[in-house]
Amino acid sequence: MTPNRLFGGHFRVSFQCFLSRLFGGLLFASAKPVPRDDLARVVGQGASVELLIADLAADLEWRSFEVARVADSWMLRTRSSYAPAIRAAADVGDQLFDLSEFDIAVLAAIACHQPITRDGLKDIFGKEISRDLTGRLHGRGLIATGPRSPQRGAPFTFVTTDQFLAAFDLESLQGLPDREGLEDEGVMEAEQANVPG
Repeated sequence: MTPNRLFGGHFRVSFQCFLSRLFGGLLFASAKPVPRDDLARVVGQGASVELLIADLAADLEWRSFEVARVADSWMLRTRSSYAPAIRAAADVGDQLFDLSEFDIAVLAAIACHQPITRDGLKDIFGKEISRDLTGRLHGRGLIATGPRSPQRGAPFTFVTTDQFLAAFDLESLQGLPDREGLEDEGVMEAEQANVPG
């Protein structure tokens, strides 16, 4: 007798529910977004990672946390509507990786112009960007070393990471505001937006 007959046709639904909850456990246990390939390895061939993630998201619909896609990975995170209460309860204030306003401006420039060299950042800000600053951003996992630039000396470039996407609630870099929007908000001046990276 097949499992489907034994359980009156409910075996497939129950097993699918089990797998989506297994995904929930994996996402909960992971400190960083879990790549699609890792989730696919858990369920094997023939199972749809996207369908199981959708089932998990539906199960969590009324909870204070949700499944969030970050690039080709997923993670659990607090719903934004609960963030102020959690910040207050955890006494973390408005910290964002403990970065200064200038650190965040440099991070935004890297995100908008990536891959960008240290000289490209100098062109945008009109001054050298210290290795300490890029080291802080790298140490927090927000940027990484990108490909070497085709410029003379082949300097390294900077790019953002999946941790950057997760920190700023972005599924991909396509979610970044466009340069005109940044100008309208006063975050970036028009002449900065036109500087090549």
